[in-house]
Amino acid sequence: MKNKTLSPKRKAYVFVMNALMGLSVLLTAALVLFLIVYVLFRGLPNISWELLSTKPSYLVERIGILPDILSTLYIVIATLVVVLPLGVGAAIYLTEYAGNKKVVGMIEYAAETLSGIPSIIYGLVGMLFFCQFLNMQTSILAGALTLVIMNLPTVMRTTQESLKTVPQSYREGAFGLGAGKWRMIRTVVLPGCVDGIITGCILSVGRILGESAALLFTAGFAHELYGFFDGLTNAGATLTVALYVYAKEQGEFEVAFAIAAILMILTVLINLAAALVGKYFKKRRSL
Repeated sequence: MKNKTLSPKRKAYVFVMNALMGLSVLLTAALVLFLIVYVLFRGLPNISWELLSTKPSYLVERIGILPDILSTLYIVIATLVVVLPLGVGAAIYLTEYAGNKKVVGMIEYAAETLSGIPSIIYGLVGMLFFCQFLNMQTSILAGALTLVIMNLPTVMRTTQESLKTVPQSYREGAFGLGAGKWRMIRTVVLPGCVDGIITGCILSVGRILGESAALLFTAGFAHELYGFFDGLTNAGATLTVALYVYAKEQGEFEVAFAIAAILMILTVLINLAAALVGKYFKKRRSL
């Protein structure tokens, strides 16, 4: 049976919908491209070695962001050290061990709810609990623990979805060869979904780099140089917090755009790394 030709009204409808979808794609791409080009155009000329390698000094009227770079590095490391074992361990338990589907569903719903809470609420809770109740004061460690709560749902859900992609036959084959539950998970399941775990880790790093509201309440905005362990117990401004302080409090928009350009480059590199890691492990599994 031959397909009937489209009526003029149907053709007009298809044309309009295709045009609208094409316009949406064009506007989205144009906005992203404009944002990247504008920030880099305003920020790159203001980046210098002195800015990157020194700390602020009001005696000689010098602005440097080295303390902010180190504080960002410290808070990323501290957050990942805590959130990765918790997130991956929770995902393994919910997927491989938990038998009560209602409890699993409730936990997954709670995780999805946590991922939708505004970050400023996390900052308020982190300030009241970590800074005041636990007497950590305003410190990088308090900010890192607050970011752990924020990023835990992302790592857990990403790992869960990756664990579910491992075929059930792999598990049954490992059991058939005499492997125990944990040995099967460690030698068969985890290697088969490591790409999802690494992708979730990289995406968490991107969220940590872009967070500012929660850290204003918990990590503070000091521009001082510390070692790693000393820095954890002292206040410190990350790059995003420093951007806010220089733009809003001090009116140094050249420095703010320089920091924005650095953050933009880091974001692009993180997204590119996540894509490359995913492709690498997919090719490795297909061999």
